[in-house]
Amino acid sequence: MSAAVTPRHACHPAGLMRSIYLPRTADALAFAMSTYGIPLLVLATTRSAALTGAAFALEWIPRLAAFGWAGSIVDRCGASAVFFRASLGRALALAAGAVLLHLHPSGTVATATVMVLAATTGVLTEFSYIAAETAGAAAGRRAGTRAHRVQAVLLGIDQTATMTGPALAGLLLLAGPSQMLAVITVLSLLAALLALRTPPSTVAGAHVPKDAKSAGLITGWLTIRSLPALGWLVTGLTLSNLAIGLLQAAGPVIVVEYFGQSTTAVGLVWSAAAAATLLAVTICRFAIDRLGLWPVGAACAALASLACLAAAQAPNYLSYLVLVAVLMAAEGGMTVVLRTLRSRLIPPEQFGSTLSATILILLLPFPVAGVLTALTPPDALGHVIAACAALQALGLFCAFHRLRTDPALRT
Repeated sequence: MSAAVTPRHACHPAGLMRSIYLPRTADALAFAMSTYGIPLLVLATTRSAALTGAAFALEWIPRLAAFGWAGSIVDRCGASAVFFRASLGRALALAAGAVLLHLHPSGTVATATVMVLAATTGVLTEFSYIAAETAGAAAGRRAGTRAHRVQAVLLGIDQTATMTGPALAGLLLLAGPSQMLAVITVLSLLAALLALRTPPSTVAGAHVPKDAKSAGLITGWLTIRSLPALGWLVTGLTLSNLAIGLLQAAGPVIVVEYFGQSTTAVGLVWSAAAAATLLAVTICRFAIDRLGLWPVGAACAALASLACLAAAQAPNYLSYLVLVAVLMAAEGGMTVVLRTLRSRLIPPEQFGSTLSATILILLLPFPVAGVLTALTPPDALGHVIAACAALQALGLFCAFHRLRTDPALRT
């Protein structure tokens, strides 16, 4: 499939809808439902909080370990081929799991089934995600100066799936584990079939080295270092993710202990943040048309820094919810800038490897934030969040100050 001819109208809205947006929507919804639904499935099947936590780890540890392999294989085989195979593999695994749980709804077989599903879907989902991102970046390159519009739509698809996927998985689980897995199976199969329409992500006839050193995380890291604009933006967003990760990790303590709200209120904070991000992505899509990448990115960076500093000192739950929503909305705007910059700067034949390295770097602050939360006394969490917010502001200021005259951020 990677050698297929690019459709004539692949860059037009209708072509993008069929070849990029529809498969991405099906995969993103399957991604969100499996990520949040399978731990719920483990809890419903085993009634064990420990196994539920272990299942969550089994989903994410293989994903992090698969980053280098996923990027290398996407570069070597093409995004459409990997997307098809990963989505189809996930559909087959989920279908087998649904049958086994229907035959053995409890007991050792059920426990083993859900734990294996957690690990298997985690790895396959990572491959499909890297492939989908690579295909989206290729579409952005073909769109030229309208690349940010493509990236804004893709980010909106991801955010919508993040909002609806967990809730849909929870509702389907009420009908039964097999029913939930069956729906995710259908979505995965649909993504695989739609992937057949996805145009190739690499240049026809391009040679991709087959050794791991030239096609893995090392290549991705070296590519980031060779692209100053991308490197500075990744550095700033990594420091920003430390503050965001700390707010996520400490959120239950802040909302329940400090503000006296229920655990449901914790979820409401992040649902509001996802909705605000969707709105911000839409606004940024048109703002970049008029103002360019740098002004919009710098404005989002300033807004994110101010919102995070204020959230550390929020006097009540409502103000905290609003400030976190503003922070995440601004972060969404910067993500549009990052995705657009990635699609412009990274050589197509190295995109998968560089994307893997970029995502891995951006995710590293989240476990650090968890450790910080575990080691910090509850009364001191506000001070630690404020310190991380100050570090975020400094990092984003330095990044966008260095990027101010970079031609890559001009539209």
